[in-house]
Amino acid sequence: MVEPLALSFSSNWCSKLSLPPQPSQKVLDSCQAFFGRPLKVQDFKVSSHKFRTIFTHAAIQTANYTELDAITKFSEIVPDTIIFDDFERLAPTAATVSSSLLLGITSVPKTKFNNAIETALAYNDCYLKDTIESRLSCFTDKALVNVGSILTKLVPGRVSTELDARLAYDTAGTVAKVHDLIRLYEEVEVPKERVLFKIPATWQGIEAARLLEAEGIQTHMTFVYCFPQAAAAAQAGASVMQIFMGRLRDWARNNSGDKEIQEAVRRGEDPGISLVRKAYNYVHKNGYKAKLMAAAVRNKQDLFSILGVDYIITPVKIVQSLQESEALPDDKYSFARCLNPTDAEVFPFTENELVTWDQKMFAERLTPAAEDLLAKGLESYLSNTKRLEEYFAKIWPPPNV
Repeated sequence: MVEPLALSFSSNWCSKLSLPPQPSQKVLDSCQAFFGRPLKVQDFKVSSHKFRTIFTHAAIQTANYTELDAITKFSEIVPDTIIFDDFERLAPTAATVSSSLLLGITSVPKTKFNNAIETALAYNDCYLKDTIESRLSCFTDKALVNVGSILTKLVPGRVSTELDARLAYDTAGTVAKVHDLIRLYEEVEVPKERVLFKIPATWQGIEAARLLEAEGIQTHMTFVYCFPQAAAAAQAGASVMQIFMGRLRDWARNNSGDKEIQEAVRRGEDPGISLVRKAYNYVHKNGYKAKLMAAAVRNKQDLFSILGVDYIITPVKIVQSLQESEALPDDKYSFARCLNPTDAEVFPFTENELVTWDQKMFAERLTPAAEDLLAKGLESYLSNTKRLEEYFAKIWPPPNV
């Protein structure tokens, strides 16, 4: 029996801040309130260390500059939460509506979302379905859209809507389901530009994304765990792809036999962070439109290592810590972009990676970690969907509607 790899990774996060030889007028203006008088460049004829100290105290006194302020210059931070008070407390810029979120709503009384579920169970079109199964699926779709429409009023960005995991290997079924959801969104006056559709990154899901994107419908590929998935999704024109970096690390600590992970480890890199960087560089080197979303972030160091990626799904505890931590511009607490398009242009991809992906090649190169984690992700989605439908079956028809 082959023992799993024992992984230990260096921090390797980008954290260098270089101060200019003399402060700009913007810096002078920001320090004015601290000193109580207008400042000139001559006031800063001091060592760089002393200038750093003066500027730090001025910034803290006048702006209370936090780590969250510092990193949001490089990446959009999306709090990972289904706690409804967090929408107002943390002010997320984007959101996802899923079977997991709906289950959370059903367990919490008196939220702004409860009526959205009750009215879904009264949706007339669902009663026209021929079978109980199709009726329950219709109720689920309507509930997702009702809650999603509320979320579009709470966040300025796009709302991603999860698709039924039972369609993960059905291209035509996925496309048809998205069309149904768009029709439901249009009924509540939510334009398709405000929504994404969250599709598992199977080959069939990627092909569905290709067809939908050709219609101008935005897709969000999820459960991306290896480079072939990321590259194929980018080539399909997906709007967003989501990589669960922490889950890859967890898998690597308990399993072996994945060449992509082994190569990252030999380079001294965390496999999840390595995949995020490689996918980012691939997208930007080749001019694809996909935005990259990193998820399963375990700690601040993970986050600091991928600054520059488009979105980072961040646990609420980490967001709170970032909000509460002052960002001091010294070597320990300064921040810089780790991922950027300029570096992507010179990233050394191999000929085998710069190919046009087809189903046969995709199946041959899908890694063991991706196969395992994709299956587990789909199983979790399916479990939540079944639990939700069982709940609907128990309470249907709804009271007071």
